[in-house]
Amino acid sequence: MTCCLWPALPAFAQRSQAAKRATKARAVSGEPAALTPAMRIVMGHIKADALRGHVSFLASDLLEGRDTPSRGLDIAGEYIASQFRRYGLEPAGDQEYFQGVMFGPEDGNPAKSRNVIGILRGSDPTLKDQYVMLSSHYDHVGVVKEPKEGATDIIFNGANDDASGTASVLEIAYALSSLHPRPRRSEIFILFCCEEKGLVGSRWYAEHPAAPIVKTVAHLNLEQLGRTDATEGVKLATLNLTGFDFSSVTQALAGAGKLTEVKVLKDEKGSDAYFNRSDNGPLARLGIPAHTASVAYGFPDYHEAGDEWQKLDYENMAKVDHALGVAILHLANTAAPPKWNEAYAPAAQYVEAYKKLHAE
Repeated sequence: MTCCLWPALPAFAQRSQAAKRATKARAVSGEPAALTPAMRIVMGHIKADALRGHVSFLASDLLEGRDTPSRGLDIAGEYIASQFRRYGLEPAGDQEYFQGVMFGPEDGNPAKSRNVIGILRGSDPTLKDQYVMLSSHYDHVGVVKEPKEGATDIIFNGANDDASGTASVLEIAYALSSLHPRPRRSEIFILFCCEEKGLVGSRWYAEHPAAPIVKTVAHLNLEQLGRTDATEGVKLATLNLTGFDFSSVTQALAGAGKLTEVKVLKDEKGSDAYFNRSDNGPLARLGIPAHTASVAYGFPDYHEAGDEWQKLDYENMAKVDHALGVAILHLANTAAPPKWNEAYAPAAQYVEAYKKLHAE
């Protein structure tokens, strides 16, 4: 018996095959393989100066801390809606871009606030009926009612919490709306009110969605992206993700981070603990793979008058927004939607919610 041995592959061919295997592995995990021309366009449209412009207005003394309800919050909502109009987003509220939200303040009398919602319609004939959500909250805590003795600044401007997230949603929406063709799936951009009152805006949206929940494949919420002076040390070119091990959205964001030189890290103390404490929580409980991204969970001036726009690092903010924009585009274009991690026990309730949602 004789046998025939194939000659060894040349080194370049071996490298080519290894690259193909790596690309296939990334595709299976939901991780983007390489920067596409569209991703580069998205990155090119997200600018530090534009982010500074948004935050400096939203966190100005004129808006008096954007309490719910307040004149300042109404002005912020009108500003956001004006940007959505400029980008050509479809209005998705019950009054153009505004979705009325009822909530009960401490005095027991129902009051009304507003979420702001716009949709960028997808380009794929089939996938355009599916949605990727990007959100933040645009409210804050307003003016301190009982200032400390000697205090001269009584306005809690909320620059990092969460004018930074709001500005990032606006810039990513602008970048994605600049693409031709548009992303394959549709994107819902939503700025929630009443987060500081107990996630009221996102809970209201979960009960009154602008698009079918069963067709919403992923949700990324943004919090506190501007301050790099975290309580545990300086945070440069890094992102945290709540529920890090809960779903494959993490792989999409981590892969985008590699391509944009941003490290996506698991905060061992905060990842699971904070999962239900921001506006991703009400959507996750319905079964949508939903997470919150931030640069730091804790920073000086949290819920204090010192959280002002001059203290944000806008160059770093633009860098992490590049990763977020690339991740959203990848989620919008990839054929397979994200999945919850059934092997991770703390995600069990969300796995069950997903199964229930898609069984109906």
